[in-house]
Amino acid sequence: MHVADPQRHARLPTRRAGRSGLALGVATLGLWQNFGAARPFAEQRELVLRAIDLGITHLDLANNYGPPAGAAEESVGRLLARDLAPYRDELVIATKAGYRAWPGPYGEHGSRKYLLASLDRSLARLGLDHVDVFYSHRYDPKTPLEETLGALTTALDSGRARYVGVSSYSAVRTAQAAELAQSMGLELTLHQPSYSMLNRWVEHPDAAADGRSLLDVAADVGLGVVAFSPLAQGMLTGRYLDGVPPDSRAARGGPLRPEYLSADNLAHVRGLAEVAAGRGQSLAQLAIAWVLRDPRVTSVVLGPRTTAQLEDSLRAISGPPITPDELAAIERHAVDAGVNLWGPRSSEL
Repeated sequence: MHVADPQRHARLPTRRAGRSGLALGVATLGLWQNFGAARPFAEQRELVLRAIDLGITHLDLANNYGPPAGAAEESVGRLLARDLAPYRDELVIATKAGYRAWPGPYGEHGSRKYLLASLDRSLARLGLDHVDVFYSHRYDPKTPLEETLGALTTALDSGRARYVGVSSYSAVRTAQAAELAQSMGLELTLHQPSYSMLNRWVEHPDAAADGRSLLDVAADVGLGVVAFSPLAQGMLTGRYLDGVPPDSRAARGGPLRPEYLSADNLAHVRGLAEVAAGRGQSLAQLAIAWVLRDPRVTSVVLGPRTTAQLEDSLRAISGPPITPDELAAIERHAVDAGVNLWGPRSSEL
């Protein structure tokens, strides 16, 4: 049984999630890529427990995280039963449904049947009677938005979730969802988009949303923003400036595609690394601090592979504010690099 560090809650600032009463630490532990069945459970345990000792209370999951799908939730379920049972009410456990989690026509997308079945499966894997946050993981143009939001309403009303939200919805789809939710008496609390110095789609004006960006819409309707992939799948760690390391995500066939590592993109990464060095920071620390510079961002999701990477990333929280001159230097290199994996499957629909 793990005994958590008694000073943990003093280590991480919190921000309020939109207009809700939910306060989240500015850093969240994401369990997307490093909690599959191929990784020893002891390593997963070490990383999660270290994150909690460092003040992280928010664990971000989805039904398809692993691989295989469900493996990450099973690992967290083991930890909740063994090490974290005394701390359950100190934690925010979030999960999502939208991408493929099992075979057949009801194993993905946004239908009521899929979303609620997925939530029940997630709860069984986690060994919980409720999660704190349940997200629609992506917009589904083939399912009426009323049906998707109705499933989120049922998740709340049945007590299987405490808060609900959406992930990777565009500005206009988020505005539509918020308006419809209000008419249904549903309170959406969070939006989880990808956001980094190389993936700035959340800042772009959307003509269909009256020229507002996703960040604008989230602020207008009172949604907290939990930004994921702040390191652009590892591009903003500097690991790829001299080639692809054999133990990297790119070498393992992960979401970091070889075409992302173009000469142009790497030149911008080098420019950003120079700004970070001038601040006495790692590139990863600068990337995290940059996302958190916007007060509309509630929390940033970190996906470290090791405790050393986690500790390096968290040092961004206590770093100096980014100055106007540094922001100007960053702006020259913080360009969209075509790394939004989720655009064609959600935010561009």
